[in-house]
Amino acid sequence: QVQLVESGGGLVQPGGSLRLSCAASGLTFNRYAMEWYRQAQGKERELVAIIYSDGDSTIYVESVKGRFTISRDSAKNTVYLQMNSLKPEDTAVYYCAALGRVSGYRYWGQGTQVTVSS
Repeated sequence: QVQLVESGGGLVQPGGSLRLSCAASGLTFNRYAMEWYRQAQGKERELVAIIYSDGDSTIYVESVKGRFTISRDSAKNTVYLQMNSLKPEDTAVYYCAALGRVSGYRYWGQGTQVTVSS
């Protein structure tokens, strides 16, 4: 079975940093684009970042450009989201997703909570 397991969330002060991890299993990792989404309380889920299967091409939502970095490690079947200069508006549940190039199917992780507050 395909599994995506997120970790690394928690409580951090404004201006602080966190690194989220997503460990993938049950799929051929390098054939999937990997994505991070987030959903704040009472709001719709939004795409935060994408890293394509070449490991180089990335896309970010405008609000996190220059602060967040997505990366992937093929040896560990893991995708990361490094989050710096965090703001209260970054508070949300963050979800990892894997998008199949051929099937178009998107697998989802269970989510991890990130709270930015003093």
